[in-house]
Amino acid sequence: MGERKVLNKYFPSDFDPSLIPRGKKLSKKDGTVPVRMMLPFSVQCSTCMTFLYRGTKFNSKKEPMGGADGRYLGIQRFRFYIKCTLCSRTISFLTDPQNTDYEMENGGTRNYEVYKDKEKKE
Repeated sequence: MGERKVLNKYFPSDFDPSLIPRGKKLSKKDGTVPVRMMLPFSVQCSTCMTFLYRGTKFNSKKEPMGGADGRYLGIQRFRFYIKCTLCSRTISFLTDPQNTDYEMENGGTRNYEVYKDKEKKE
């Protein structure tokens, strides 16, 4: 407990900060970063028709989108890959900074959300 209250820390003279391992790196195989995330919306798998509910935690893979659609007003768009809990089919979705939302790409369908209609009416 006393360690977190220390204001100064000792660094030896031969200390090299470049040798400290940094955050998660891109996979050399497919250029993705493993991320632990919660599903931001409910999805139904298109193979086995299983519902994956909003707030379910997944080990997903995140990759930056390339090409002309890869950026919106300088904001990087990302593609996320998750797997269905029953049949292990890959489901992918994209960030949509223009609408501050997500859009389904393949592997499943997004469920109807009541609060979206309420926001549109107001």
